[in-house]
Amino acid sequence: MSDALEVAATGAAADAVSRTVPTLVAERFASRLFAKDATLWGPEAEDESGKRLGWVGLHRTSRPLLGEVAALRSELEDEGITHVALCGMGGSSLAPEVICATHGVELTVVDSSDPDQVRAALEDRIASTVVVVSSKSGSTVETDSQRRAFEQAFRDAGLDPTRHVVIVTDPGSPLDRQSRDGGYRVVNADPTVGGRYSALTAFGLVPSGLAGADIDRLLDEADAVSDLLADDDEGNPGLRLGAAMAATEPLRDKLVIVDEGSGLHGFADWAEQLIAESTGKQGTGILPVVVAHTSAPEVALPPHDVTVARLVSDADVDDEETPETSGSDVSVAGPLGAQLLLWEVATAVAGRILGINPYDQPDVESAKVAARSMLEGAPEATPADLTDGPVEVRALGGDWLDGASDLGSAVEALLGQLDGDTGYVAVMAYLDRIALPGLEDVRRTLAVRTKRPVTFGWGPRFLHSTGQFHKGGPAAGVYIQITGEPTEDLAVPGRDFTFGTLLAAQAAGDAQVLADHGRPVLRLHLTDRTAGVPAVLEALR
Repeated sequence: MSDALEVAATGAAADAVSRTVPTLVAERFASRLFAKDATLWGPEAEDESGKRLGWVGLHRTSRPLLGEVAALRSELEDEGITHVALCGMGGSSLAPEVICATHGVELTVVDSSDPDQVRAALEDRIASTVVVVSSKSGSTVETDSQRRAFEQAFRDAGLDPTRHVVIVTDPGSPLDRQSRDGGYRVVNADPTVGGRYSALTAFGLVPSGLAGADIDRLLDEADAVSDLLADDDEGNPGLRLGAAMAATEPLRDKLVIVDEGSGLHGFADWAEQLIAESTGKQGTGILPVVVAHTSAPEVALPPHDVTVARLVSDADVDDEETPETSGSDVSVAGPLGAQLLLWEVATAVAGRILGINPYDQPDVESAKVAARSMLEGAPEATPADLTDGPVEVRALGGDWLDGASDLGSAVEALLGQLDGDTGYVAVMAYLDRIALPGLEDVRRTLAVRTKRPVTFGWGPRFLHSTGQFHKGGPAAGVYIQITGEPTEDLAVPGRDFTFGTLLAAQAAGDAQVLADHGRPVLRLHLTDRTAGVPAVLEALR
């Protein structure tokens, strides 16, 4: 892995850099960003951005956490508590996941409402487990439910939950007050940082540090490039990456992210939520498309509206300012801490170029409201439009399913709604991602079939990521939602709903909001997961 931070663009991306970066330099965007200038994204965004710019200085302001985390880890180890689990959603879970994977330490991430996935975490080394519960507001329903389940599991095992749970939340949140009153260990995060920019706050550092990641080095890596990223210079990697992402003409609004040996394990998933949730609104945005290999169709034969972002070990190549070429590539290299800060800067730059507020997420909130409504109202189940073996099929967002008689023809009908020039396919699986990793193979299968970009997201975690883009971005997607009956449901202690009903409500709420936005949604419900998954895989092929 390169120690230097490098960004090299070719083709249309290089043209965007050469055309746009001089303007950003003249506007002193970089120095104003690091001076926390809330006016950079226009008057409508000023109030929100003024509360969310603490991330630009975290490489220094988070230093006091290092000693606190080290002392807490030592205290837990003395008590025989060595396994770290994390309950959190969005950036609160994705950042620690990539930090720990890159640093080669174990972290169990519980970012699901799927009862089978939650149960597996509850049964894993409970006596030697510390659970980090991360929630900025303290009211995130998934995280609150996971916390309740773990606390009950500790009690059932004869253990004191206050010795096995660490709370990370904003100062003064309901969770902060409740946890302190209850005798729990609490670490407060910086309240001036939004969730997806929080990798270098307590949300990223506490679980990672407790798991054994070198968080001192992580902050050092970010600190080492902060002056470079704050410099009003045409060589600024943050300006260059942001321009490559958002300034191509015409706009290539699909950013295909592929890891080509960067050593940053899972980084693309973190970047996906940062970019999608920050830019996908007001009918515009950049859709990140995470692919597993350079052989993916979107990389091997990229469509005309794609820029390929390559995470590499060394990006030391010459830019080629060749706007006439059909390609658009940007290669990025650098250590993890540096790249976390780089991509945050680039996303802020993209927001400026696109004319949107990169700090709000209005459609994430709409999906949450819809899910709560489903839970509270307990609506009757919508009858299936058709049933094919273990799969119940429902269509939302229009009358496009007419004539379909089985699962295969239903998929064909949905794909018939796909715009061959600007469209994309989103697969959203509300299932156990630990037990069914092979389901992600449908992403490549559909990309080959449609010759269009395809995203894959596990629900409900993608709701805090690409879920914003699905509703707030361009109306160009078609959506395949996969749900299933759990092996066994699991109660949420102290609530009148189960994890199974919560997950079903989140899926139904998300589908309804998409339909209300006029997006075509194909809901595939597996009445039998064992038989249903192969049937769905075959139909999507």
